[in-house]
Amino acid sequence: MIYVTKFDGRKQLFNKRKIMRTCMRMHATPKTAKEIAEKIEAHAYDGISTKKIMQMIFAYMRKHRPEVKHIIDLRTAISMLRPKPDFELFIAQLLRAHGYKVKSNRMIHGKCIEHEIDAIAEKGKDVFYVEVKHHYKPHTYTGLDVFLEARATFEDLLDGKKTGANKIKFNKAMVISNTKLSNHARRYADCRSIIYIGWKAPVERGLERLIEEKQLHPITFLRDIDPADEIKLGDAGIVTLKQLMELSLDELWKKTKISKKTLKEFKLKAQKILSA
Repeated sequence: MIYVTKFDGRKQLFNKRKIMRTCMRMHATPKTAKEIAEKIEAHAYDGISTKKIMQMIFAYMRKHRPEVKHIIDLRTAISMLRPKPDFELFIAQLLRAHGYKVKSNRMIHGKCIEHEIDAIAEKGKDVFYVEVKHHYKPHTYTGLDVFLEARATFEDLLDGKKTGANKIKFNKAMVISNTKLSNHARRYADCRSIIYIGWKAPVERGLERLIEEKQLHPITFLRDIDPADEIKLGDAGIVTLKQLMELSLDELWKKTKISKKTLKEFKLKAQKILSA
């Protein structure tokens, strides 16, 4: 049997279906995904790292989809966003794309203290207090402490409504992270009815699925984007490839002062990725 070494050192049995799913998320056909998975299985060895497997996936995928050469893997791309304002802006756009009304960065009075909250999201009859947690290291787990703090804040906001400190009818709390959740964090969140969105959490409706459904890829999805240009785009509120496509070259230049030649290259790469 072949075991794969994960980023945290844990061992996991080699699973060809996982490779196929990864390929299909990169828009490979089922037939191509199966062929790539079989090639990787043939070259895999006991203890092979997940990083090595990802490198092999990208190498094979480039032969079937040349535009793959312009991208890095989604998990790494999200981790490269700045926590503020980029990731928070990105999450606000993602929630809106999925039917939420979102107000970002609000100072709300609780019963005891003021709270600077990342977002208020509304959908149907539900009003969510949203806590956004970003990790630069994509394989770091979002832990119990984040959910304990979210629960405490939520309770103070609810009590603040009762005492007249605020007028917002919060009825749910939500934590959104770019990483996986620890087992303790999940158990506590489920027990306390805290909605969570993280990497592969919930399993079928994790952050990666929500992004892929709406093709709302971050600007850091572009391979070798200059950090200085990334900052200029983020400062202008441009955090997704879709925004690069929606704005004209002149509009992008006015907002960012990045050279039009560079912006044109960004737009061409974004077009190839999004139209694949």
